[in-house]
This record gives sequence, structure tokens and C-alpha cells, in this order.
Amino acid sequence: MRLKDHRIAVLVAEGVEDLEFYVPFMRLQEEGAEVVAAGLDTRPVRGKNGLKIQPTTAIASLGANDLLGVVIPGGWAPDKLRRHKAVTDLVRDMDHAGRIVASICHGGWVPISAGIVRGRRATGSAGIRDDLVNAGATWVDVPAFREGNQVWGRVVADIPDFCRELVAALVEAATRSWRLPFAPV
Repeated sequence: MRLKDHRIAVLVAEGVEDLEFYVPFMRLQEEGAEVVAAGLDTRPVRGKNGLKIQPTTAIASLGANDLLGVVIPGGWAPDKLRRHKAVTDLVRDMDHAGRIVASICHGGWVPISAGIVRGRRATGSAGIRDDLVNAGATWVDVPAFREGNQVWGRVVADIPDFCRELVAALVEAATRSWRLPFAPV
């Protein structure tokens, strides 16, 4: 229960990679976090492999001060999400506030569009390698790692490594001196 009293959003849209959504979502719940599925609206979406996901909140209603971290799963959803100012603003604000921004697979498209990868190491699906490099990141071909407040994962097969890095980064962030406004005193 190392993340009790902390809120984390997992971003979703139609075509999200099901496992990259559900596994981190449940792993963070296991740590006691309040995990919200945040969509462009609260209509249900279907994952890339057909699983139904019910967003519990709209991304536009979230702010960096509301969250300890944001997780961006891959699939086709990141290409849809990055087209919305509310999404890129949230991710940019989270990064600038030093909050955890985690991306796996094609999820890296959102930090690219938020303009937060230049000068940093990054990974993801080989399909976005050129996009990351062209956005100024240094490509690293490893399963998962942390780069400051950013957590990166490569592909579905690397979800266990990604979750270990993600939980470690969030626990470390949770132990810092600041507390989120909604946390009980």
C-alpha cells in the first residue's frame, strides 16, 4: 500500500493496447493508489484487442496538482490522444511540475507532441524510434528505465520491467515532502 492516498491517471482512447492499460492499472491499485481511467470523455472505449474500458473521468478535468503521475499506454490510442490540447497540456504540466510521466510502446507519441522529450533518453516500440529521435530524444533499446521523472517502456513483453520502474518512481515521488491537495492529513 505504498501509494495509498495518491492519485494516478492512465490515459485511454479507442484502440489502446489492452495489456498496457490493464496491467499497470491493476499493479498501481495493488499498491493502494487511486487509479483513474482518463479518457477524452467518459464514453466506453474498446482496446486494440477488444476489451472494454470505462473511463471514469475526462482528461480535460485533470490538472498536474491532482495527480502523482500519468501513465500513457500504447496501441493506437496515443495517436488519437496527442491531437487534443487538454492531453498535451496535462502531460507537459505534469512533466514541468516534476510529476511522473510514464509511457510504454506507442505511448511515447504523447510526450513527443507535448514537447517534453528533447535532450532526454527514451524508448518505445521500434515503430516510433524515428519519431522520438526526430523530436530530439536519444533512443535507448532496453525494456524499461527512468529518465528523471519520466518512465519509459518498450513493448507489451516488457510490461513487468515497465511496472517495476513505474512503481519505484511513483513510490519515490510519493515520499518527497510535497503531498497532493486531496490526500488526508
